[in-house]
Amino acid sequence: MNIALSTVFALGAAALFGTSTVLQQSAARREENLPVMGLRVLRRLVHRPRWLAAVLLSGISFAVQAVALAFGPLVLVLPISATDLLFALPILARTRRLRLRAVDWAASGLVAGGVATFLALSGQPQGRAEPQLVDWVLVALAVGGALAVMVPLALRQTAGMRTALLAGAGGITFALVDALSKAFVGSVRVHGAAALAHWEPYGLLVAGVVGIVLGQGAYRSGSLLVSLPIIDSVEPISGVLIGATAFGEQVARSPTILALQLAAGLVATAGIVILDRSPLISAT
Repeated sequence: MNIALSTVFALGAAALFGTSTVLQQSAARREENLPVMGLRVLRRLVHRPRWLAAVLLSGISFAVQAVALAFGPLVLVLPISATDLLFALPILARTRRLRLRAVDWAASGLVAGGVATFLALSGQPQGRAEPQLVDWVLVALAVGGALAVMVPLALRQTAGMRTALLAGAGGITFALVDALSKAFVGSVRVHGAAALAHWEPYGLLVAGVVGIVLGQGAYRSGSLLVSLPIIDSVEPISGVLIGATAFGEQVARSPTILALQLAAGLVATAGIVILDRSPLISAT
């Protein structure tokens, strides 16, 4: 029953986040004479109703995803979150009075089939509700080290590589946000309001702001055709790795199943890249 509830809420979060991402990129790209990223960009964007609506959708999606994580593991919820554009594309097609191409339908099948296969092979992954402090230290070192390399390097690159690096950094940060959301929800279920005395909600707030700054930097610095496939791929991959290490969630029961899961993940990733390059997305 818990897995079923987690799946339903994860699908709802994917639908909300897919639409939010496209709206955020459209609003962010319209702002000129501003640096690629930073708090100055956010101060300008908060005066844009379209961007605020997109952020509100994004916030709701994170809340819905937090409920999904309360009932299920990261290795289940985050692959489902990679299906966000399966919901966003039909909405975009309707609002722009365009038809989905055959290749869009085929790519949607790759994403749905790849994710479904990955999840079917995962079985019933078990894990810890609250990772140990040493687990979080290792995760923080890995994420912090990646950002310390990727962000400064991105700011010295030309548009295409800068967008790719910022999107990758954003995807990693969003995975950390997902993991902290799961930990905080688990802490609330165990400790109630006393969970606010723990460090997780404040770490979640900081990681959330960093993720928004990096995401807006990726959206502003280049085409959504570059940023969105990377974020959509890096976030679930990073989240599954955090789930397997910090939360002790089982990804595969044998090397053969692991190889099949990797193949399914590659199929889903290929579908994501094709969908993210749809004219419906590039026109936003």
